[in-house]
Amino acid sequence: MLDSGLGSALHPLRRRHFDGRPVLGAAAVCVGALTLTPLVYLFVRAFDGGTEKVLGLLLRQRTLDLAIRTAALTLTVLVASVVVGTLLAWLTVRTDLPGRRVFAMALAAPLAIPSYVSGYLWIAEFPSLAGFSGAALVLTLSCFPLVMLPVSAAFATADPSLAEVSRTLGRGAVRTALTVECRRVVPAAAAGALLVALYTISDFGAVALMRYDAFTLGIYSAYRGGLDRTAAAVLGLVLVVGALVLTLLERRARRGATARVGSGTDRQAEPVVLGRWRTPAYVVVAAALALSVAVPILALGRWLSRSFRFTVDWADVLAVTAKTVQYSATAAVVVAVLAFPVALFAARSTSRTARGAELSTYIAHGLPGITVGLATVFLGIRFLPSFYQTAVLLILAYVVLFLPLAVGSTRAVVDATPVVLEDVSRTLGAGRLRTDLRVTIPIAAPGIAAGAALVFLTVAKELPATLMLRPRGVDTLATTLWSTTEAFRYGEAAPYALALILISVVPTVVLTRALGRATRKRVDLP
Repeated sequence: MLDSGLGSALHPLRRRHFDGRPVLGAAAVCVGALTLTPLVYLFVRAFDGGTEKVLGLLLRQRTLDLAIRTAALTLTVLVASVVVGTLLAWLTVRTDLPGRRVFAMALAAPLAIPSYVSGYLWIAEFPSLAGFSGAALVLTLSCFPLVMLPVSAAFATADPSLAEVSRTLGRGAVRTALTVECRRVVPAAAAGALLVALYTISDFGAVALMRYDAFTLGIYSAYRGGLDRTAAAVLGLVLVVGALVLTLLERRARRGATARVGSGTDRQAEPVVLGRWRTPAYVVVAAALALSVAVPILALGRWLSRSFRFTVDWADVLAVTAKTVQYSATAAVVVAVLAFPVALFAARSTSRTARGAELSTYIAHGLPGITVGLATVFLGIRFLPSFYQTAVLLILAYVVLFLPLAVGSTRAVVDATPVVLEDVSRTLGAGRLRTDLRVTIPIAAPGIAAGAALVFLTVAKELPATLMLRPRGVDTLATTLWSTTEAFRYGEAAPYALALILISVVPTVVLTRALGRATRKRVDLP
């Protein structure tokens, strides 16, 4: 009752506080509108030639073939990732497999290897994999951690009582896992499956390297191959619709999920004794590690050693690495700054305007990077020609794609901070801006830093939008790696692949350790 009363007492303060801040609300709305502008213009550009032209492009055989090929690849990768990810999560969380904690950490390593880097290494070692099988293999190996991690968390926090009841009724461990425990992790698996599906339909580098003609490659070919780019815009809208459909399907899948009601029991389930299944379990885990981590790392080492036979321009490698870091850092700062008013307004206001501003930043996040890049290209050519093929439009595309990473982490910290602290600052004579600078921003600093780090990591690995929008004569590690592998110069690509992996791994480790320390501090508080 006390919490409820306090919440209801603070609620009017929260609304009055932000209803009187039109500048903050206007800033949040402007940021939201900025993220929607390229997509709105993509829609306008697609219908520029009339509805009949759009229908003709949609109904042609080429579009149908791309749709079938992309759907087949997405379904294959999704099913394989859910099966592999759920099985590995169960083995590393719910069983007595020795070394399971170490295995769980190692199995998350594929997230630090961009899919097109993995694709380059696989196609360089096994050229016969080109096509559907290679694309499905590479994307599955890159995506299964997206299912394994949330499902592992769901297994670890699930109430063990239902599984124990099932065992007492005579069901074995495997049957209990399939009929009881797996049902409890459906929401986590559905969320992971959505990420896998969105990742697959948006992937460009891996399918291009594997020579698999999916939608993203079709869009890029239409963009690069003709003067009339309406076909590219129409194909981009098809991917937009596909991303929205996948999101709605994931929400429907979660509706029937069950959840614990009441306080439950604060204890972990006893691990399942594998017994004679321990060896097969080791084989499954070892195979997953070998295919997703060992093979790419060994292949990279081999091609890196081969690169020394050639004249490697290390000065160029360092220059491209520095340019990648520069763009990633610039995008991280810009996104963090733009995300703050949206996060603050959404956290402290209950108005529809606040919800709309926050929602608008998330719309483009689930869309393929090639679609956002294409939309930004059209916008630049028509309305901002002086900024076309400059860093300004490239950073704009990064903002549209990755703003939710910073908005989500910043809002989470602001949500956890009582608005009373800001009100006290105001009653002591501090103005709104001074309160933001001395109270709100310092409190939100961990969330802002985490969001900026996530943006940095994601921008460093982003390929299709960078290919379309990078300034003339400028390359990043991602674009250089793609161009060299496209020309089958695998030995020359190895140093750039190594640099890209290092850029991805080192900040990830630092961020994970920092967040871990912060979590331990919160747990240690009395």
